[in-house]
Amino acid sequence: MSPPAFTPRGAPVPEPREVWVVGVGLTAFGRHPERTHRDLVEEATRAALADAGSPGLAERLDAVQFGSCGLHAWGQRNAGGQTVLQPLVGAGLLPAGLPIANLEGGCATGAMTVHAAAGAIAAGQAEVVLALGVDKPWMPHDLPGMARLFEGVLDQLGPEDWREHYVAAARAEGLEFAPAPGRIALLDVAALSTRWHMQRHGTRPEHLAASASKNHAHGALNPRAHHQKAMSPEQVLADAPVLAPLTRSMCAPISDGAAAALLVSGRALAEVPAATRERAVRLRASALAGGRRRGLAEEPVTARAARRAYAQAGLGPEAVDVAELHDATSFGELQASECLGFCPAGQGGPYVASGEAALGGRRPANTSGGLVSKGHPLAASGLGMLHEVVTQLRGEAGPRQVPGARVGLVHNAGGLVGLDEALCGVLILG
Repeated sequence: MSPPAFTPRGAPVPEPREVWVVGVGLTAFGRHPERTHRDLVEEATRAALADAGSPGLAERLDAVQFGSCGLHAWGQRNAGGQTVLQPLVGAGLLPAGLPIANLEGGCATGAMTVHAAAGAIAAGQAEVVLALGVDKPWMPHDLPGMARLFEGVLDQLGPEDWREHYVAAARAEGLEFAPAPGRIALLDVAALSTRWHMQRHGTRPEHLAASASKNHAHGALNPRAHHQKAMSPEQVLADAPVLAPLTRSMCAPISDGAAAALLVSGRALAEVPAATRERAVRLRASALAGGRRRGLAEEPVTARAARRAYAQAGLGPEAVDVAELHDATSFGELQASECLGFCPAGQGGPYVASGEAALGGRRPANTSGGLVSKGHPLAASGLGMLHEVVTQLRGEAGPRQVPGARVGLVHNAGGLVGLDEALCGVLILG
């Protein structure tokens, strides 16, 4: 047996290989109590493979990167991907013996699956990889279990520790953090960051309403969106209060759904039909950054992920034509717009309210409807964002199409480490 190959110290490091997205698929996002995880995944997988337009790619699959945040709440605590995908293997849609990696990174799980798939291809360890995400957080049969699912992103091993951190961070800025029993603490954290931004930068509820109204208008054009009803800023402000200054229309609904993406190497792309190559979209950057304990005035994790992604792509924010931003609340779009360099720090509210981020504006964001309208099925959300950006760059978005879009960005974040998301992913495609 020959010794393992290795790169001697000082030898040139091989250049990473190109990564291409050739197929995307997703279900409608919404509340689907009648559907199973397997049913949703099958629909998204079949759609992605069909979208690729090259039947032989399914047989060439090297791996699946499978993401889910809440399978444990349905009784499947381990080996979720193997369990959910077994019927597809049995039906011959996926090869038997296919390695399936189970990933979980809170609401950033979708970007995490793409990052893992792209990394394997770029390193030369795989040629064709399927990235999948599915969740069914809507649990009307078990409302306490649904609440526990969302509280699971907070530290359950030291709950007093995170409470003290938020209280201290708020007090340092002259604010208060006082979560109430029976309310998901995630909303308290989002509201705290929003109130700080309003206090520091003069952001107004009308700015949040402008973001929500824009995204609900976009969602009304998306047949797969959870909410497909346009709302004026006035209607958003008058909607049911959730936690000041957030109203119901400014918060993502609890949605079920699945999404998938088929990624290939440049070598595999060269071997597929011309029609597949013509619709392929290159993944130019995939960057992750981890959250940290920070004060309200310190730099958010999104800014660090963005710098890494722009450096990988060799592009700056001015090159981005269309973006999908993680607006679990409407404040999320304002903050992400600043962190991604679309506008100066503190100006996210006026920037979005100006119309620059709407269809017809300079850099439309959340043409899918964003999480507040399209929906937020946790592990599927980031892959759903990827679906929208790929569709836009192909020129196939119909009434949502951004004319001439050539570079797209996906921002997907989730979990909590203090005031930061635990993980943030930024993808650049074009």
